[in-house]
Amino acid sequence: MIRFGILDLDTSHASAFTQRLNHVGVDRDQWVEGGRIVVGCPGESVLSPERIAGFTAELRKYEVPLVDRPADMIGRVDAMLIESVDGTVHLNRARPFLERGIPCFIDKPFTCSAADARAIIELAERHKTFVFSSSSLRYAPEVVEYVAAPAKGKLLGCAVHCAAPLSPIPARNAGLYHYGIHGAEILYTLMGPGCRRVTNVSDAGVDVVTGHWADGRVATLRGIRTGRADYGFVGFAEREVKSVAVGTRFIYRELLKKIVETFEKKTPAVPPAETLEIMAFIEAANKSGTNHGAVETVRT
Repeated sequence: MIRFGILDLDTSHASAFTQRLNHVGVDRDQWVEGGRIVVGCPGESVLSPERIAGFTAELRKYEVPLVDRPADMIGRVDAMLIESVDGTVHLNRARPFLERGIPCFIDKPFTCSAADARAIIELAERHKTFVFSSSSLRYAPEVVEYVAAPAKGKLLGCAVHCAAPLSPIPARNAGLYHYGIHGAEILYTLMGPGCRRVTNVSDAGVDVVTGHWADGRVATLRGIRTGRADYGFVGFAEREVKSVAVGTRFIYRELLKKIVETFEKKTPAVPPAETLEIMAFIEAANKSGTNHGAVETVRT
């Protein structure tokens, strides 16, 4: 049984993850085995401070012991869940645990720059531990099933769509980092790494990002801010063109299974190099979007 600590309770993930790991407050078909939240720290938040009190009360209801300082969890946990909704703070929030060799799951967005992503990965390597980050949408059953289906042949490209509301504080979770990260994770689950350049046609209600892969494949991400904003994609493969709607009922359960598996095997389910590239992809897309759709290189 992996003992998890959870830091920064300004996101619904803090409650949702606790429910599924600790088997409280959700149906049995949502339960995840192999780990348990044993301690939490409400932490702090610039982006969503008003949410901390409510999720702190929920964890108390689920009988999770709480501490005042992040450092008070060291010695009581095998791994950490860094949950701040604000990706700009993740390097500093994870640092004390990584420096003690404690592996971390860092929730989306992993960071809000390629530089911070590199710093976290290098910090983990230096202290002989590891980090794992992923959107829950990467493990939506419809996405996993499509990737595994052999009949379609090689995937030549895709068009992903997702909700992409902007952060209320533009300097934190800028552009597509805030919510478009979900679509970017679906995109990379389908296409894999290797994107070399992007363009982004950005307007008040939408970002339309086109990525060009090194092997000649092309894919798009439509981040929606006006009108209906479901999750889904069209896959363009050798032997079929298929539209897939992506549901959300089991995404937290499936992500938590991967989190537990990662810390059991001590191998991140998503290689850190791919996570770094996703952060660089969004960084380039944001830059292109503010520069009239100019071509930007994905710099890892």
